[in-house]
Amino acid sequence: MSHLPGAPSPSPSPSPPPGWSAPQAPQAVLRSPVGLSKAVMILLGLVIVTDAFAVWQGNHWYQLSGRLLQDIGSVTSREISAADTLYRASGIMQDAASVATAVLFVVWFHRTRVNAEVFAPDGHEKKRGWAIWGWLVPVVNLWFPRRIALDIWDASADRNSRSTALLNWWWALWVANLLVGRVAGRFYARAEGLREIRGAIAGLMASDLVDIAAAVLAAFFVLRLTRMQHEKALRGPGSAA
Repeated sequence: MSHLPGAPSPSPSPSPPPGWSAPQAPQAVLRSPVGLSKAVMILLGLVIVTDAFAVWQGNHWYQLSGRLLQDIGSVTSREISAADTLYRASGIMQDAASVATAVLFVVWFHRTRVNAEVFAPDGHEKKRGWAIWGWLVPVVNLWFPRRIALDIWDASADRNSRSTALLNWWWALWVANLLVGRVAGRFYARAEGLREIRGAIAGLMASDLVDIAAAVLAAFFVLRLTRMQHEKALRGPGSAA
């Protein structure tokens, strides 16, 4: 494009000083996920215990409400108060165990994602930051973590360990529990009559059972992926090719 008469010519962009280079993204560094994986599996065990306790207390409340519907005089106010208190306490314990497990699981998950980048630098669809944010962003968290997990699995596995059935079953149960738990929780919060409360408790117990199954598969997933990365790291740099 020609310049207007009298207008100053644009000055050329300044060249960078000698020896200067553009900042690079942090390099992936291989770090052992073994210690983190052990802690995660311990917390997953705690999740299973609190879920089982919630199912037990939920079943007690469910049976008690059935007796109330049949004969209101067969249940004392003290029994009702005790059942309600214990069921609410089981929910608090579940929440505490779930939050602690989720935090440590995401830390472990991010570490395995960085390790996978060492094994296969070009084998990842999402940037490593999504290994954290993918769990936190609503709606996105329904499929981003699975996509990242698949890339981590492929980068960490050898030719005999590429089956992703374990990962897929764990993810399916996790999403199912997320959806069923939210629906049942809303029903329980809005329930007014005894029949509504009883139905909501049945839904919550179903969600807890699904969560137990998901936690068991999550523990196997953590164990298997950690073992694959540990063994690949022990084989040395040639294994990353």
